[in-house]
Amino acid sequence: MKLLLDTHAFLFAISNPDSLSPSVSTLLVSLQSQRWLSAVSLWEIAVKIQIGKLDLPTDPAFFQHHLRKLKCDLLPVEASHSFELLRLPLLHKDPFDRLLIAQARVEQMTLITRDEQIRTYPVPTLW
Repeated sequence: MKLLLDTHAFLFAISNPDSLSPSVSTLLVSLQSQRWLSAVSLWEIAVKIQIGKLDLPTDPAFFQHHLRKLKCDLLPVEASHSFELLRLPLLHKDPFDRLLIAQARVEQMTLITRDEQIRTYPVPTLW
C-alpha cells in the first residue's frame, strides 16, 4: 500500500506516536507499506516553525533522520499535482492540504490523516 502522510501524521510519528491510531501505527511499520512524505509537508513545517506555531529544531538533519527512521521517501511536487488542484472542489481552503490531496490522487496513494475536511474529498484516507 502506498501511504502519503499528512503533515500532522508525520509529526505524530516522530514526536508522539501514541497519538496515531492503532491501524496507522501498524501500517507505518508494515513491510508491505510504502511510506511517503511530501515536500509540501516539509514546507508547511518550516513555515510553522518560523511563525512560532511549531517548536521543532531548525536543522534539516533532524527531519532527514526521522525520514530515514520511518523509511519514508520524499515526494516532490510535480506539475501534474498542481494541475490536479484544478479538478478539486474548493471544500478546504488550506493550500498545503489541498496539494497533499492532489498528490495522493495523482500518485494513487492513501492519505494518512485525521483531518475530517480532507476526508470529504474523493481521495482514499485512513486514520
